[in-house]
Amino acid sequence: MSHSSATTTAQPVIVFDLDGTLVDTAPDLLDSLNHCLIAGGLTPADPVSLRKFVGSGAKVMIERAYQAQNRQLTDKDMKQLFALFMEHYNGNMPGNSAFYPGVLNSLDRLSAAGYVLAVCTNKFEISAKALLERMGEAHRFAAICGQDTFPYRKPDPRHLTDTIAQAKGDRYQAVMVGDSRADIDAAKAAGIPVIAVDFGYTDLHVSHFEPSRIISHFDEMTLDMISDLLEAAKQAAE
Repeated sequence: MSHSSATTTAQPVIVFDLDGTLVDTAPDLLDSLNHCLIAGGLTPADPVSLRKFVGSGAKVMIERAYQAQNRQLTDKDMKQLFALFMEHYNGNMPGNSAFYPGVLNSLDRLSAAGYVLAVCTNKFEISAKALLERMGEAHRFAAICGQDTFPYRKPDPRHLTDTIAQAKGDRYQAVMVGDSRADIDAAKAAGIPVIAVDFGYTDLHVSHFEPSRIISHFDEMTLDMISDLLEAAKQAAE
């Protein structure tokens, strides 16, 4: 496979998912969900049972909560509840959301080593940017792309490759870091190595989706691990 001259000039890019990977947003997403449910006349959801659906987006969370309470959900209800959810969520962020342990140190290490950082999330772009701006860290990322940035979203590999392009990176020198099947499948389809965190929002353990590496803390994501993955990807593409 022949690569453009960008291979030698573009800096390698590390692309991160956001919710469940960099930031634990579950407390606020569940708060917004309960705000909707109460407005819809339901009882607040049990956070433990719904936490695994947090990464699937507001609509899935609302659907699951209605199913759990055996309540009918019409399209009209969904439209109103989704609007209410987004208004509540965007109005209250960052709320109780927090970076996972070791994230900021890891981003510092990567930047110092010359890596470009980017975010590829299935959150809406405006929400992703607002969250990172309000947490004071948006400046770290060369691109922050959401589910509506392009006409496609993860697990479509183009969501990932277009994020890399927006960060002025080279897809042949990139690593994805995520917590879900959508992240892992998108990276694999793009031929990009993927590190999965095992503390995010997924109903099955990430090992089921066979990522390149699994970490339980960002301290485990060493510069050696990144360079090994990039080297292996480079050899596979040649």
